[in-house]
Amino acid sequence: MEPSIGAIVGREREQEVLSAFVAAPEGRALVLRGDTGVGKSALLDRVADLAADEKHRVIRAAGVEAESELPFAGLHQFLYPLLSYVDRLDVGHRGAFDVVFGRSEGPPPSVMTLGIAVLDLLSLAASQKPLLLVLDDGQWLDSSSIEVCGFVGRRLTGSSVKLAVGLRSDLASGFDTAALPVVPVTTLSEKASEQLLDMRHPGLDPRLRRLVLDEAQGNPLALLELPPYVRGNLSARSSGESFGYTGVPLPLRLQHVYGARIEGLGDAVRAELLRGALDGVAAGTTAGGARGARYRMRDADEAAACGLLDIDPLNGDFVFRHPLVRSTAVQIATPNERRAAHASLAEVHRADVERRAYHLGASAVDPDEEIAAALEAAAESATRRGGARAAVAWLTRAAELSESHEERSRRLGDAAFIAGHAGRLDQAQQLVGSDSTAGRIDSPASVVASAYVALYEDGDVRSSQHQVLAAIEGVRDSGATEPTEVLTRLVNLLLAINQYASDAASWERAHALIDSLGGLVSPHSRVYQDAWSDVVRRGAGVHERVERAFADLGALDPWDISRLSVAAYHVDTLSQYRPHLQRVVERELETGARVSGMTMLHLIMLDQIAVGEWDEADRTGQRGLELMTSHQHTLFAHHSKAYLGLLAAMRGEVERARELQAAVDAWARPRGIGFLTQIADAIGTTAALSEGDYEAAYLHAIGITPPGAFEPYSHQASRTLLDLVEAALHTGRSEQAREHALAAQRARLPEISPRLALITHGALAMTAADPAEAEQFYGLVESRPAGTRFPFELARIRLARGIRLRHTQGRKAARPPLTLAAEAFERLGATTWTERARAELRTTGTPAHPSAAHLAALTWQERRIADLAAGGLTNKEIGQRMHLSPRTVSSHLYRVFPKLGISSRAALRDALGKLRDEQSV
Repeated sequence: MEPSIGAIVGREREQEVLSAFVAAPEGRALVLRGDTGVGKSALLDRVADLAADEKHRVIRAAGVEAESELPFAGLHQFLYPLLSYVDRLDVGHRGAFDVVFGRSEGPPPSVMTLGIAVLDLLSLAASQKPLLLVLDDGQWLDSSSIEVCGFVGRRLTGSSVKLAVGLRSDLASGFDTAALPVVPVTTLSEKASEQLLDMRHPGLDPRLRRLVLDEAQGNPLALLELPPYVRGNLSARSSGESFGYTGVPLPLRLQHVYGARIEGLGDAVRAELLRGALDGVAAGTTAGGARGARYRMRDADEAAACGLLDIDPLNGDFVFRHPLVRSTAVQIATPNERRAAHASLAEVHRADVERRAYHLGASAVDPDEEIAAALEAAAESATRRGGARAAVAWLTRAAELSESHEERSRRLGDAAFIAGHAGRLDQAQQLVGSDSTAGRIDSPASVVASAYVALYEDGDVRSSQHQVLAAIEGVRDSGATEPTEVLTRLVNLLLAINQYASDAASWERAHALIDSLGGLVSPHSRVYQDAWSDVVRRGAGVHERVERAFADLGALDPWDISRLSVAAYHVDTLSQYRPHLQRVVERELETGARVSGMTMLHLIMLDQIAVGEWDEADRTGQRGLELMTSHQHTLFAHHSKAYLGLLAAMRGEVERARELQAAVDAWARPRGIGFLTQIADAIGTTAALSEGDYEAAYLHAIGITPPGAFEPYSHQASRTLLDLVEAALHTGRSEQAREHALAAQRARLPEISPRLALITHGALAMTAADPAEAEQFYGLVESRPAGTRFPFELARIRLARGIRLRHTQGRKAARPPLTLAAEAFERLGATTWTERARAELRTTGTPAHPSAAHLAALTWQERRIADLAAGGLTNKEIGQRMHLSPRTVSSHLYRVFPKLGISSRAALRDALGKLRDEQSV
């Protein structure tokens, strides 16, 4: 039976060669040559199994370093199972064996004499069944045995004997000149490495998995043995954040691969390797340049000669032959040797703030305020370039090296704060708890950490709000006279909590408390206070203040950027800052302030929705939802669901919208998260408008704010202005619609944001009794250049204008705005709105029915779904036939409807039939 080859991964070429080797009709020799751990032994096992299956007799031997100086020790091991055949040889050949194996005295035979005797012995042993000799670690055979094996291996043709030898490529041996066929055994490909690792160590943490793959570089032995040793050290080694880097922890078996050679080097060369390893010099000549200027190892030819270093062909620098060399060099060094190397590297990198501080921190033993200050400066630099996670480690080390308790406590608080923004809430609490003073349950730093956990993991706005209010009052009552970082953090956290709560009483209390702090509150916090609380009453001038804050972009931390961008969203100027968000979001999610990165994803999605990039917005939202769910940021995950639901409602995907609305409302309402429950109500309003259910839309809209007023501290109150007005007009509530439009004018909403200006003027035009006044406001809508940045709102206003013009000035006057509206809705993918605009166009005498071109625009899947739906199948039945979920079927149908110029599945049969008729003409 064919033995399992599951243990050998990615060796298809080598296995083909071995199969051909075993199947060959006559004898031959083969050498497998490769690095330690690359899989030579596994391939020798494979060839032995293949030979056994082919009824060969298999004899195995392995070179032993301790016997490499004993003449003919290797040959004796190899031939020992065959010594019973010696007595059947002629006297001359028998005598040669007696001498070399010590059974008699006499002059040693020549290589030729002994080689011929070995060939005679092998031929005799193979006379009954073919023979395979397998030699592993052939480099350790004594030179006399190697000479004989080489002689024999070159003369196996015509026999029934085969010889397979495994050799390490980094050590010279007599086999190198034996002229035997060689098969190079190289490292595994990236794909094969991943397959082997996943097969033997399934379910590894993604970061640990990546670390093992990078360190092993395709070496199977390392892939198999590293994970258990690395697992416990994962948290300490990410993004350069560990201090006194000690290399990837290696089992003794892997240490031995390069350790003996490193220990055999001179002291100066060992020190040079250690400095290169600690500074991250690359491994492999194809690894590409390392980030930044790394240490250049010099006078290390001795290490290159023994296979520890290679020369980079691009720049001529020494590089490590394999990452395991680098880890071994660090791991076998003493702590004092590592500290001395770090001190030397700090001097080399004295012009690099971060690199110098890192090495200084790793070189120190006792408290040193100068080094602590250097680490703090490095952490600030790292944070602003997307390295928040490294900054946490550097600040923690700075705290350890602080000479005063006050500085230690402050730096631990800073580390905890950044850890919270990096999404490491447990670590933030541990850091605060490690300080005897700051670790008190009621200390400001403790409150910041615990409130972050309560808010972002559990959505607990009530208890977190209570904690933060009490902490701010405590700071104020302690007589503070100067602004502090911890107070600013508490104030900003309170503002974030209140934004989510969206509760009038809480906001009033927060405003009173913050105002009582006077000059202790930062200008940025004042911007957040006005923009996040009640943009209708406090939003005037926010746009200009945000713009001034962004003017000094280099001085902003990631959380400043995300918070200011939230303020920009509330005044509808987010597009101005989205390019920067898109530039930095990936680095923040990967190595920086992950929580800020998640907020940036929300903001990017919101702007994509606003400007009409709805497909991109859906992808951004889905990505954010997966990321936030996987990191257990439950609040942010439901935030993503809310925005996805709103987008689905705008597109006319009503089923999906209501599913998401229900999920968000069920989670947020019991927790008192008004920010999300308002969005849930807005989803209901928008979905009802998409369906043309204006009564339901009106009821949802007045649940957000009553007509003629804007509910204080309700962020959706002004955003749903157009929804309420439109629903009111369609349900015969013209007075309420007019009063709401006038309330927007009285509140001076056009001065707050370009979007509010657009929808206020649109609402005033839609509700004006006087046609001239209506045209005046419609004219303002069309004249505002910002209008095109909000295509959905602009298209709705144009649709309303077209309907009004048809009634007041006739069909011809109505066609231009209706055409623009229909085209905009179609570009957006707002299916039901597209059909509404097309229906209005048809009443003006403009042909709006689809042509055969629309049918051609259907994808194969859309056409198939349309045909099945026209045949009367439900979404569930269609999904079962096409292996899709009912929701996916629904989404496809909503894209099909506008292409066919219909608004319901009841019209599918006629639309498809008409198009088939047109195509056949």
